[in-house]
Amino acid sequence: MSKPLSGKHAVVTGGARGIGAAVSRELARLGATVSVMGRERARLEQFAGALAEEFKQPAAFFEVDVARAKSVEENFRACHKQNGSIDILVNNAGISESAPFLKTSTESWSRMLEVNLNGVFYCTRQVLAPMVERGFGRVVNIASTAGLRGYRYVAAYCASKHGVIGLTRALALELTGKGVTVNSICPGFTNTDLLKNSIANVAAKSGRSIEAVRAEFLKDSRSGRFVEPEEIAIKVGWLCLTEQAGINGQELVIEG
Repeated sequence: MSKPLSGKHAVVTGGARGIGAAVSRELARLGATVSVMGRERARLEQFAGALAEEFKQPAAFFEVDVARAKSVEENFRACHKQNGSIDILVNNAGISESAPFLKTSTESWSRMLEVNLNGVFYCTRQVLAPMVERGFGRVVNIASTAGLRGYRYVAAYCASKHGVIGLTRALALELTGKGVTVNSICPGFTNTDLLKNSIANVAAKSGRSIEAVRAEFLKDSRSGRFVEPEEIAIKVGWLCLTEQAGINGQELVIEG
């Protein structure tokens, strides 16, 4: 089928830039009605309009701060009212800040957990009960290889992504046999604005050049290059297919 997700409603958090934008486009290409969520209203509106125009199907946007439970509840309610039951949730919204552990502030630590981990909790609990009731649902959490092993200078980010993977595994067990799957995708360093900002931040703090910092990041890449967002998007779309009901509680690593 050219449109295997036709009739499905997908929500993508952080859905208008980087990995999220690529995922939104892939799900729309597969036929899903896509609702993009994020914090930048102008960007969301522009991206949703372009998505609807490109794929000739409805696309909606919602201004959401995933770190605030009330914002999540209100917007998921509005999203459900506008586009119907949510069949697919891609928890992509995330942030990254770098600093040696002893220079990591309480505020930075809290931000990492609030957005990267609490946000996944807040969003997922809005969709699971209806998914179970209907007997179908796909939750895909965009984690990171930092959720599987440690990296220097991003202890808070690593901790938050380890938490996402632990949550994925626990939910998968709870939902076994209910028609709902929960999986994580763990990209390596990915060619997005988030990565560019991280490289610039490390360069500024260390006094090294952008090129030197890029080379250091690439030392941890098995393929010698950064992952492209579209590579991740294709795998998200694949996990959302009805035929992938047997894949549950897994961490799909994409790093070459």
